[in-house]
Amino acid sequence: MTIDSLVNIFQGVATLAESFSHNPTVAFVRIGLIFLGFLLIYLGKKGILEPLLMVPMGLGMATVNAAIMFFDPLNLHGGMGTLFVEAQAGATADAVKNAAEVMMMLQINWLQPIYTFTFSNGLIACLIFMGIGSLLDVGYVMAKPFQSMTIALFAELGTIVVFPVAQLFGYSPQQAAAIAVVGGADGPMVLFTSLRLAPELFVPIAIIAYLYLGFAYGAYPYLIRAMVPKKLLAIKPPPARKKREITSGEKMLFAVVACVFLSFLLPVAAPLIFSLFFGVVIRESGVKEFVDLLQGPVLYLSTMFLGLMLGVLCDVNTIMDPKVLPLLLLGILALLISGIGGIFGGYFMYVVTRGKFNPAVGIAGVSCTPTTSKVAQKVVSKANRTAIILPDALGANVSGVITTAIIAGIFCSLLAR
Repeated sequence: MTIDSLVNIFQGVATLAESFSHNPTVAFVRIGLIFLGFLLIYLGKKGILEPLLMVPMGLGMATVNAAIMFFDPLNLHGGMGTLFVEAQAGATADAVKNAAEVMMMLQINWLQPIYTFTFSNGLIACLIFMGIGSLLDVGYVMAKPFQSMTIALFAELGTIVVFPVAQLFGYSPQQAAAIAVVGGADGPMVLFTSLRLAPELFVPIAIIAYLYLGFAYGAYPYLIRAMVPKKLLAIKPPPARKKREITSGEKMLFAVVACVFLSFLLPVAAPLIFSLFFGVVIRESGVKEFVDLLQGPVLYLSTMFLGLMLGVLCDVNTIMDPKVLPLLLLGILALLISGIGGIFGGYFMYVVTRGKFNPAVGIAGVSCTPTTSKVAQKVVSKANRTAIILPDALGANVSGVITTAIIAGIFCSLLAR
């Protein structure tokens, strides 16, 4: 058997060797992405990052960069491609010229139907929001609406600041808004907004958003400790006055009214608003079959395919796009400033309550629920085991989801092309 025949059989080796000879940077990035995939799997397994997302994402990232071969039927990547997915097959009108080419990609790439019919149209984001909604207890917001919404608004600081900053990097207002929404730390909302405002940046924005959400949650405990002295971390909430318990009917009424009202104000964001509050209504309705469906198969299957799709989209061709490097910087900046803004909101409530509020709760205004709530409680527990701030944090968490939806809806309403 000759060397040429071996190369034809083991095309992954051949494509890597060709990259080293023609463009070494691409080869090194490809190897780096494979090892980054290994790292994500390890961090997910250890629980440092969200395993439900990072394990499939890491394996997809490592595998797709190993599986590059001399196969590219539409010649979109200079003769090299994979059998996983072609993101450009539904992202831009320039990439694929006609329906026949789309059908070709659907037949060739095994994950193409999932990408085309659930990922690139925002359906998977809506399904995840239904699952998230079925886990939310809006009673925490209803119990302390002013406190919860105030912190959530402070935690949108990253979105507000990065919007003009992204334009300074040369992005259009639509692209800048799609990038800035990363600061809301709400993955489905990032997917939805980028599809509406900047479909040409949809893939890199989605990848950056979810990669950085994982890393940011690992870094937020250090941010809390840097900004909040140990003395303040140990603050216990004052004993709650005995209040009338909020009934499931009242929670359902709140969800229905909020859904209709927000959809009336921001119809462009109505699909995600409806999906979120539909989950809440199902939770409070007590229809066990629907609750089990949304909290189990719908949420977990959608999350699994989301992680898998994000992983296989992290191929070297996408990451080497010159538009991606500024996104790397702007994404982490948005999440950092949002975390700082949330803690500022915690300090604002500390002043309003005359020292009775724990500022660490502010990080929960960064809206991924319940991760940032658990981060806040974990950090506080190390300073004072008897301090239970989780109810306040969950109120800020749920409010953060709502405020992110509102801001994204405003961006889409004002900037839609």
